[in-house]
Amino acid sequence: MGTITGAVEETIASPDWRQRLRSAGLRVTQPRLAVLEVVRQNSHLAADQVSDRVRERIGTVSTQAVYDALNTLTEHQILRKVEPAGSAMLFEINAGDNHHHIVCRRCGAIADVECSVGSIPCAVPQQTHGFLIDEAEVTYWGLCADCAAGRGRRSVEGEAARDVAHA
Repeated sequence: MGTITGAVEETIASPDWRQRLRSAGLRVTQPRLAVLEVVRQNSHLAADQVSDRVRERIGTVSTQAVYDALNTLTEHQILRKVEPAGSAMLFEINAGDNHHHIVCRRCGAIADVECSVGSIPCAVPQQTHGFLIDEAEVTYWGLCADCAAGRGRRSVEGEAARDVAHA
């Protein structure tokens, strides 16, 4: 992964990506910039989807280079991994907030939701076992509007079979 320069760099990266990478002690490379821009434009993509879109954006790049970029950017907390049960690992830009996710049981659509307000019985454990808690991950499950209206991407029969297999 070489350092990127010139006009190509300007078309790929948002102005702050280079600074954010440097601030994290990382080299500014074409695959990293492309991964960041793809994830910024299309939150909640799986690694293979990121890889496909990076290739569309910059041409030839190895799958390993994209996976390495995803791992490095996640380790440096520039990206955040989201892992809904039964789904592939998904990636989003780490915005530094503590938002949660809502996932459709039928089609797998996922959306960000703000933290709940008020009394949340499961967000703060009664017993911390000495842990200093700094974050809670909450995933809400249900049906998206399309699936609830019968327009979802997966069939109800297929979903019922999947639910039985996971029970």
